[in-house]
Amino acid sequence: MDKLIIHGGKKLSGEIPVSGAKNSALPVLASGLLADGTSRFRNIPDLADIRSMMGLLSELGANVKMGPDGTVEMKVVDESNSYASYDRVRKMRASICVLAPLLAKRRYARVSMPGGCAIGTRPVDLHLQGLEALGARISLDNGDIVVKANRLKGNKIFMGGPFGSTVLGTITVICAASLAEGMTLIESAACEPEVVDLANCINSMGGHVAGAGTPRITVEGVESLSTCEHTVIPDRIETGTFVVAGALAGDRLKICGCRPEHLIALLDKLDRAGVNIRTGEETIEISSKKHPAAVDVTTQPYPGFPTDLQAQLMVFLAVAAGNSTVTEKIFPDRFMHVPELNRMGAKIRKEGQTSIITGVKRLVGAPVMASDLRASAALVLAGIVAEGITEVLRVYHIDRGYERIAEKLNAVGAEIERAVE
Repeated sequence: MDKLIIHGGKKLSGEIPVSGAKNSALPVLASGLLADGTSRFRNIPDLADIRSMMGLLSELGANVKMGPDGTVEMKVVDESNSYASYDRVRKMRASICVLAPLLAKRRYARVSMPGGCAIGTRPVDLHLQGLEALGARISLDNGDIVVKANRLKGNKIFMGGPFGSTVLGTITVICAASLAEGMTLIESAACEPEVVDLANCINSMGGHVAGAGTPRITVEGVESLSTCEHTVIPDRIETGTFVVAGALAGDRLKICGCRPEHLIALLDKLDRAGVNIRTGEETIEISSKKHPAAVDVTTQPYPGFPTDLQAQLMVFLAVAAGNSTVTEKIFPDRFMHVPELNRMGAKIRKEGQTSIITGVKRLVGAPVMASDLRASAALVLAGIVAEGITEVLRVYHIDRGYERIAEKLNAVGAEIERAVE
């Protein structure tokens, strides 16, 4: 098992590129199960989760090959296996993305209940309610979700849940409805850019999805979907992580190949804190301020502040002047990074769904343990700004969602080495 050793106190300057969006690439790859013929998906990041998805798709009868330029070619050659086993699914929650394509195309799917990061309960009940509304027959058998149907039929479906709309649930219904008979109306749909990207991919296959990016999406089912060529959007969470790195330690750090419009909530909070920010069409240039101001943050569905950037921004607030609050409305248990940041000298206390942060003048290096993907990134950022040496253990979490993060940060002035624990 590897760890990252970070020598803190370095300034970051130069240009840092953004990879394709993991949370978009995974459902886009799964949607390839819907298509007849060879599909090409571009800007796919080389990540542990992507390799897991490609392995799962191979087991489900697809020939999948990734080139050195991030292009994945995929063609389904055998539709006899529709079982996504526990050994595959336990490693990655996004494995649930294969459920709807298998059901819509093969009329049957058996998918083990998904795993992933330990950040609190993330049920799939809305996914199943959506499929049931389209005519699927659903049962649970020995920890597996079993769904069956003849051809699905369009319907009106409400996707709102206790913590807002569900991104993967909305994507599940879009994929299933794309081959259903008639029109499907999705109300309270998730508006995230990843939903828009998936809809654009389905449309490039010959599907008819309209309204993606709004709370009301319509899907007109078609008889079949053909091959496609689709380029995945830049990763807004990786972008945001580098933006926070620039706010912490940047000396004119420029993030390239991104979509600034996908990060309005983050950029607004940093602007209110006094950080220097300049945006271009596909760039964000940022530099740190010696004494940034405290701000209050509440995570919300898009276009609100993303839960996947909560941990990273908390590092910034830990060294901001004054008292800040971070309220988690999406995953209330997503505060496992708090005790690790406190080990580095932060002053954070948790009260229910809110963390109260009293800014300190500096963080200090310490051995810390990563609990999930985004907490891993937060601890790396803390190590960059801390005095001394920080060791981040269990970095297999960060390998799931960040492509060559140490290499990218070292190229702009960080000092991070990878070693065996």
